[in-house]
Amino acid sequence: MFAGTRPARGTIVAGTPVFGQEGAAAVVDAARPRPSRILGDAVTSACTALLGQCTEATAEGVRQVLARLDAPLQVAVAGRISSGKSTLVNALIGRRVAPTAVGECTHLVTRFSYGTADRVEVVLRDGSRRALPFDADGMIPADVASRAQVPLSEVSHLEAYLTSALLTELTVIDTPGLGSLDMASAARTTALLDDTSRSALAGAEAVLYVLTQSVRAEDSEVLATFAAATAGRDAGPVNALALLNKADTVAPESVEGAGGNVWRAASLLAAGQAQLLGPRVADVLAVVGLLGETCESGRFDSADADALRELARLDEDTRTAMLLSADLFASLDCPLNTAVRQRLLERLDLYGIACAMRALDADPEMTVGRLRAALYGASGMTRVRKRLTEVFSARADGIKAAAALASLTSLAQTSGSAEEQTLVRGTIERLLALPEAHQLRMMEALTLLAGGAVELPADLTEEAVRLGSHTDPGTRLAMAGASRAELAATALERAGWWRSFASFGATTGQERVAHVVHRAYFLLWQELTQP
Repeated sequence: MFAGTRPARGTIVAGTPVFGQEGAAAVVDAARPRPSRILGDAVTSACTALLGQCTEATAEGVRQVLARLDAPLQVAVAGRISSGKSTLVNALIGRRVAPTAVGECTHLVTRFSYGTADRVEVVLRDGSRRALPFDADGMIPADVASRAQVPLSEVSHLEAYLTSALLTELTVIDTPGLGSLDMASAARTTALLDDTSRSALAGAEAVLYVLTQSVRAEDSEVLATFAAATAGRDAGPVNALALLNKADTVAPESVEGAGGNVWRAASLLAAGQAQLLGPRVADVLAVVGLLGETCESGRFDSADADALRELARLDEDTRTAMLLSADLFASLDCPLNTAVRQRLLERLDLYGIACAMRALDADPEMTVGRLRAALYGASGMTRVRKRLTEVFSARADGIKAAAALASLTSLAQTSGSAEEQTLVRGTIERLLALPEAHQLRMMEALTLLAGGAVELPADLTEEAVRLGSHTDPGTRLAMAGASRAELAATALERAGWWRSFASFGATTGQERVAHVVHRAYFLLWQELTQP
């Protein structure tokens, strides 16, 4: 195998949360440029031209492609039963609206889209819809079928429309839990998604996969099978992100190298999952969904802050004993009544309460807003939001264009006449010839690596994935903090190495991927050397 000197490797773990980080709104809305639509506009123009040249049957498929291009990027949230998917959905949306307890909704697909007025609709299998009011707590009712006065067997999925800033860019699809913990094959996973669920998921172009602490090799198969039910493209580092939820429940003594630190232990577990999932995901991040949901949904208020301040004034021995277990926290003698302590446990759990104690020890006069921001930082959601922007939002144009081309390719294969097939294929080839289309070729290359169609040594696969799944040049080159000149020199050196590898040391499939990686490095070098 051809070898060469490579930049130092980075790790695929979440950073340790820091007290005082601002909430999601600052990450989502802070002077961020709108994502480019160069590719999307090009595909839209090409599809519009196709409409006047093909039969009505083909035109209907083209119109469906156009509709998807014009809609926000659709992200499906997948994961095993009891992984905390709905809690994370609430944290992302900024509203406690997705039911988190066992009920009918845990068996239904729910699509969350932006709307000028909050409403939820029950979509029946025959396509008809029934309006449904939110319950007294502002959540989707757990008993949707009885409230809509229809049998559950007749319900296809739920459509929720909310005035959430995130939903202007992403449509979030909450899915039923996938399988039991003893699932051993993708074939058994497939049986858990019925035709109705598949139909509701068919428009999703990206996947947010929620992991449990159990590091299982078959998670890769589960993710692949789930991805096949969405836009028909395999999951890869450009359209899939994984979260290790409930990071606060990781026992640090059970993880070698954790040094007694809960977050360090969760990050090490996340790194282990990243190794097992390989190039199927851009990242595996540790997160505490409950804490994120509480901070983002407005459930943390001044009464909670006052209760925490009272706890912070207790002597250290009492505080330490109370934080040993939920039972002790609720039962030991303390000025706070049991109901208040139970509410804190429900909203923050012991991990969040302990984080609040440390924040208040550092600043006893901390305001409610700053304490909420500290707790949000401790949840890991800031990092999740950042990676959502990098992996999904900033790449939405390319992801959607790639999904559109995949649909057009399928359409070309099924079109009625040879003339129409030639017409559609010609359109696709012209689109791929555009200079901006290189990111589509990068997506294709990473998908080949993710699916195992092309195999590279682990270090080269990691290098290609890092280059293609990040937007920051320093991160892409694993040279955080390096000067622009140093980054440019490395990009040019790696471009030359991959070109040589493609010419002298690669199989046919490896050569195909290597040429794409070479081009990506060269374009990065051009970007870094522009005045």
